[in-house]
Parts: sequence; structure tokens; C-alpha cells
Amino acid sequence: MSQRCLNFWRAGRACERTGRHRCLGCENQFAKPTGARVWRSGIGTINPCQVPSTPSSAASIEPTALIGQHSVGDDMSIGRQALEALHLPITMKTNSTVNTSQADGEQVVRAKKYQVIKLGVDWHAEHYRVVRMIDGAGPEPAQRFSPEDFLAWAQKQTVLAERVFSCYEAGAGGFVLHRQLSELGVTNYVIAPTKLDPAFKGVCTDKTDARELTLNLDRYVRGNPKALRLVYVPSPEQEQVRHQSRQRQQLREHRQALAAQGRSLLLGQGWRRKNDWWKEANWKELQSHLAAWLVEALKIYRDLILQVDQRLQALTSAVQAAAPSMRPAGLGALTFEIVRREVCDWKRFKNGKQLGSYSGLVGGVSASGPSYCELSLTKAGNVRLRTALIELAWRMVYYQHQCQLIQRWKHVLLQPKASRRAKKRAIVAVARRLLIDLWRWQTGRVTVGQLGWLMLQEPSGRILSVR
Repeated sequence: MSQRCLNFWRAGRACERTGRHRCLGCENQFAKPTGARVWRSGIGTINPCQVPSTPSSAASIEPTALIGQHSVGDDMSIGRQALEALHLPITMKTNSTVNTSQADGEQVVRAKKYQVIKLGVDWHAEHYRVVRMIDGAGPEPAQRFSPEDFLAWAQKQTVLAERVFSCYEAGAGGFVLHRQLSELGVTNYVIAPTKLDPAFKGVCTDKTDARELTLNLDRYVRGNPKALRLVYVPSPEQEQVRHQSRQRQQLREHRQALAAQGRSLLLGQGWRRKNDWWKEANWKELQSHLAAWLVEALKIYRDLILQVDQRLQALTSAVQAAAPSMRPAGLGALTFEIVRREVCDWKRFKNGKQLGSYSGLVGGVSASGPSYCELSLTKAGNVRLRTALIELAWRMVYYQHQCQLIQRWKHVLLQPKASRRAKKRAIVAVARRLLIDLWRWQTGRVTVGQLGWLMLQEPSGRILSVR
């Protein structure tokens, strides 16, 4: 045994086979000395090999000599006095702090009590349900917090553990909680909503959801990348510009809904009109033939439609103004901005497969053994992006019929005798490939000339052939 072991031993249970203990510094084994019962009672862990090799009066003090000066129940004072006599750091198992006395006595080092803490958060507008897992232990009972209390409690977890992970499902709450937790030092993941009832028991509560989120997070942290489906978190600037284009789409749908309500009222009185009945020319011609009460009822819808339409036109102009002047023919300013804002960052995708999956323009597969069946589109991606791409693909057939992509499918898309079903399947393939070509163009992997696109120069409207 090392000369500086001083007959100290590792706190805890001795080997059941040999009854011997091991020094923390030199790993030498030695028999259990008198008074070991006191040191196993939770006082702490001592590394006597860190004692300076210079002889001193303090180094010659035996811990067993201090034991006899106190009662058997005074374990804490015995351990502290023995450590102070040897000028060793005092490590207490009963809390998470270690007070290390420096030469100047100013620095205080805090030791983390745990290695990893995992938090599964079931998000609600009024409260959160949270389940915690500490290191390798099982999930704890669910706790309920208000949003303010949860942030204060999460900050305490960063003091207790070296690393703190959390996750919650994407939804109406957006990414505010993610940014708040990140500022506290918590590694948070926003995941895609999923069914949190793997056994299909038909029992789903806030508590069980938070528990399943925590278990999935534990598997993900331990190295299973498929345990969670992560959602891309945009920057605040990306989120703001994306909201602008989405708000424009919401106003457009709202205007269409109000027009449909007015058209339904007209149809109930025997007047068959389209959804543009509220426009100035149609309205002047229509109101001269309608009953007075019907005109008054339709004016309510029309006034609301005109207000929404005014806001819609202003948002449309703002979105279009952000688009570049040089674009492929057929790719309008509005469509270009919608696609760009929904993607957020072209560089976050590594290959074309990720883009196809994000847009939902990939087909499903059902395979088992020798059986293999291709299914319809998964439609599991961004629906706004998918809609814009389908519309863009039809325009590219008209404006870019000479490019390589359209030439590949011209036997279907440019064939008048082709069935409607065949054209739909072909246009989906064009839309998927068109998204990949846009990604390659925006990231500098290919040039416009290699894609064979004709470019449109605004505001002149000239079509240029770029090689």
C-alpha cells in the first residue's frame, strides 16, 4: 500500500467476498480497519493519495483515533474533523456541493450531483405536465407546473446535473419554450407530434404522454436517432418572414369562405353565381335584380370581403417585393418566396431524399418478405410547400417545356391522349424533382444552364437563355 494511503478506505460497502477496501488514489487493497462502520454511514469519499508527500503532523493523525473521542451516533462530526485535520477537501454525499478551500479562501467549486437529467414536457397553454428521469433511473411521477414555475424549476435542474435534456411536441406554442430553455442551458428538442400510445391501450392522458416523451428522449440520448422525429427550429427572423406568407394564405382562405357564404345565400334564393359575385362589375349587375332584404344581407358579406381583400393585396405586394428580379420563367415572385420561406434554409438538407420527405411528395411502401407494394403519396410533409410545388410544376410544363425535366415526362404531360390519372402521377414526379433542382440551384451545386431553364428578367419581362 502507498505510504500516503494512511489507512483510509473508499466510502461504501466493502467487497463481500474478501471484506477488503480499495484506496482511491493507488487502488491498493487493505483490510477494513477499526471504525469502518462510521465511514460507511454516508460521510463521503476520500482520496488520501492526494495528500502532499511532505511529512506533517496532520498527516500522521489516524482516523480511528478521532473516532474514540465522540459517541457512535456523531458520525458527521467525526468525518468532518478527520478531514479538517488532514487538510483534505470535504465531500458530503448528503448534498450536491463541494467546498474546496483555496489558499485565498475565495473560490467555491460546485460539483454536479447527477450526470444527466431528462425532461419530457406535455405542453398546454395553461400548464405543463413534466416527467423527469435522472441518470439511469426510471421515470418519476408526473408533475404539473405553470409556465413561469416550470422555467424556474428547469433552471434548478441545470445546477443538479451536468447535462439536462428536454423535449416537447411542436404545436400551437411554437418555439418560445425552446428558446427559453436554451437560454437556461437546457438541450431541448422540438419533435413532430406522434401517437404516444405504443401499446394501443386506448388510455392517453397528460401524465402518460409526458412519460412516453421522457422514455423516447432517454432512448434518443442513449444513441437511438429514430426514437424522436426532430422538427427544424427556425431563427426568429425566418419565423417572422414565414408568418407573413402564411398570414397571406389565411386571409385568402378567409376571403374565399366569406364569398362562399354569400354564394350559398344567393343559391338558396334561386340565383346561381360564382365566388366572384362580390366584385364591382358583378355586384352592380346583381343588386338591381335582387330583393331589398337580400341586398342588405349580401352587403354584410361584401363589406367584410372588401376589407380582407385590401389587407390581402398589401401582404401579397410585400411578399412579392422580396423576390429576386432574375428567376426561371414560370416561377413567379409569389411562388418563389413561398417556397423559400417554407424551406427556411436550403443548406439544412443534405440530399434530395430529405427534400422529398419534407415535402411529402414521396410514395409509401408496404413490404414484407417477398411481398412488395407501392402505396400512394405519404403527404407527411409541409402541405403549403407541397401545394406551391404542384402549381409550379404545371406552369413549368408551359414555360419550360424545353428543359431536361419536362422533356423526360413529355410523353405523358404533352400527350393529349394521356389519361388524367397518368398526368397526375407525372406532375407529382416533376414537382418532387423540381424541388431538388431548386435546392441544387440555390446551394450552388448546378447552374441554370445545366438545368436548361429560361430565365425571366423583371421588370422588363424579357426571357433570357442562360448557358
